[in-house]
Amino acid sequence: AIANSIIDCNATVRQTAKKFGTSKSTVHKELSQKLKRENPALYKQVEEVLRRNQAERHIRGGLATRLKYLREKEKKIDKNAEIR
Repeated sequence: AIANSIIDCNATVRQTAKKFGTSKSTVHKELSQKLKRENPALYKQVEEVLRRNQAERHIRGGLATRLKYLREKEKKIDKNAEIR
């Protein structure tokens, strides 16, 4: 179920752990040890999604930081408008 969720949603390990109510370590262990041993074909598909997510991680982090500062800027503008 964890592997299919990652493949279907292009989810990260963190998103998957949250969805299933487990830790990132548990998700990673399930995939890297059990799935690799029990279903190598499915493991390859999951591995491909996880590698893509890892390659894009820096982009998502940059976007999150950009949004954070845009929100802070909007709050300052709103606060200044209330004062006037």
